[in-house]
Amino acid sequence: MSATELWPAPLAPRAVNATVELPGSKSITNRALVLAALADEPGVIRGPLRARDTELMATALRALGVSIVDDGADWVVTPEVMHGGSIDVGNAGTVMRFVPPLAALADGATFFHGDVRASERPLAVVLDALRGLGVVVDGDSVPFGLRGTGRVRGGRVDIDASASSQFVSALLLAGARYDDGVEVVHHGPPVPSQPHIDMTVSMLRAVGVTVECGDDRWSVAPGPIAACDLTVEPDLSNAAPFVAAAMVTGGTVRVARWPHVTTQAGDQLRTFFAAMGGVLSFDGDTLVAHGPAVGELVGLDADLHEVGELAPVIAAVCALATSPSYLRGIAHLRFHETDRLAALVGELCALGANVYELDDGLAVEPAPLHAATFHTYDDHRLATAAAVLGLVVPGVRVENVATTNKTLPGFVELWHRTLEGS
Repeated sequence: MSATELWPAPLAPRAVNATVELPGSKSITNRALVLAALADEPGVIRGPLRARDTELMATALRALGVSIVDDGADWVVTPEVMHGGSIDVGNAGTVMRFVPPLAALADGATFFHGDVRASERPLAVVLDALRGLGVVVDGDSVPFGLRGTGRVRGGRVDIDASASSQFVSALLLAGARYDDGVEVVHHGPPVPSQPHIDMTVSMLRAVGVTVECGDDRWSVAPGPIAACDLTVEPDLSNAAPFVAAAMVTGGTVRVARWPHVTTQAGDQLRTFFAAMGGVLSFDGDTLVAHGPAVGELVGLDADLHEVGELAPVIAAVCALATSPSYLRGIAHLRFHETDRLAALVGELCALGANVYELDDGLAVEPAPLHAATFHTYDDHRLATAAAVLGLVVPGVRVENVATTNKTLPGFVELWHRTLEGS
């Protein structure tokens, strides 16, 4: 569907009963691409996500001279001597933040440009850190330029990463290639989305990089990066609307290949939805989610600071609960693809919900919902939240559902298939 079309979100004809196969994790795919581009030998990324954000990352690395070749469903990545280039970051936080520390190792100038919203997203922390390491950077937000000399001296940088954990991950991913490695020290309010930093550290160690972690302090030693041979896990954050479908319809959804041990933030869906009345368990490597009976979905009082990407779908489920909900610790969502807090308040209230913006989150009170158009602001998480509401609220129309291609291409078709057997 085009960005201007309104998608009529389908009503669930009965309790959803489905098995879902999800594509790979965006977060893992883009970190793997960066590490493979910096490795000593060619590597393979097996089952990567192929969506707008990951294609932007692959294209950015190719623009710097890295070879990324299709091998069936996989990507073979061959590191090359990097040169400058022109890079479109779109509105992908991982691309606009992870690529500059890598491009600083290229020989030549690199120019970064992107979508209109990209210029409004926090980036100066990474660029100032690179300046502190001796890199010449022209600008503080997209668009900006960076002049690489083929090496970065490295060392300690002091930053405030309270707006995004990606600031930390960006510097750590390239740090082993810096002359003195890198030490990142955070000063300020707590860093959000700790699971994403844990993912970065785990993936660095998996390719032989020495990483030490302390309280608000991370250091990467200079040294080799082993060839990447990694199978990408399913994207558990993209599982959110499908598990939510079980929650709001009193149904059962099975998500295949759910890892028992993972650093993905989406794994915490199991905890939050259980607190709202769901029963979630494993059947081998399949997560089985049973929603509560209709009318027994209860509200949630939770701190989502570490898992803010789950907030839009969780807020949608809370809008259908029988008791109030309080979602805290997510002030940083004001700086994502859009101001997610303001957007959720506006769009949920347009459907009749009682939602209030707090200093660091949302309060949601029970109220009957009705038909309306749900605007997405080019934000994939808002589009999937709207789809969840449409399961039980007749007449929900979703603006630009195609924005889901950012991380979950084919979402509309997968959503319809999920409902077909119900």
